[in-house]
Amino acid sequence: MQNKMAASMDDMKKLMKKRDEIESEIKALHEVLDSQKGIGMNEPVIDSEGYPRADIDVYTVRHARHKVICLQNDYKDIMKEIEEGLYQIHAEARQKKEETAMEETTPPTDNQQSRLSPFLVIEKVDEGSPAHTCGICMNDKILKFGSVTSHNFHNLQNIAAVVQHSKDKPLSLRILRNDKEFNVSLTPKSWSGRGLLGCSFLPLKKT
Repeated sequence: MQNKMAASMDDMKKLMKKRDEIESEIKALHEVLDSQKGIGMNEPVIDSEGYPRADIDVYTVRHARHKVICLQNDYKDIMKEIEEGLYQIHAEARQKKEETAMEETTPPTDNQQSRLSPFLVIEKVDEGSPAHTCGICMNDKILKFGSVTSHNFHNLQNIAAVVQHSKDKPLSLRILRNDKEFNVSLTPKSWSGRGLLGCSFLPLKKT
């Protein structure tokens, strides 16, 4: 993807150079029109009697106008290409960022599963909440919360992000309670109380 993005950047530089060249050429042609009595793009090139104006070079004016119109069309096309190219570059950068984030929060392997350490403790559980309904209790320790484990947990924002992305979707949690481990399925959702879970966590200090 990096080579593809580099190629896209090279293409963008070429397009922008071409755009600048077109802008310069259009400017030069407008200067030609200005030199013909400031005639511009729309003023008539014939007099009131229907004859070509004698005070200007009609051929030069018509040629410059035609060239400007052609270049303006080219300019629109190249700006569209630049816009699409920038969108592609940003989309690829966003995809790469998401892939990196996914790698950082990849669920643990079977070997890691046996080495999971608790990183959160349940501080409070509200009655009737999603957490209460699935059987989570106060003082339960969290070994795994969705894709988050002690290996990739940094702060409670990690948990908040997983909860938001998993609204109305079941999350797999691995719980440690009285030296026994077990899994529960918790579905973050709106309920009569605050938040999507109805419980609060405290981070555990790493030992």
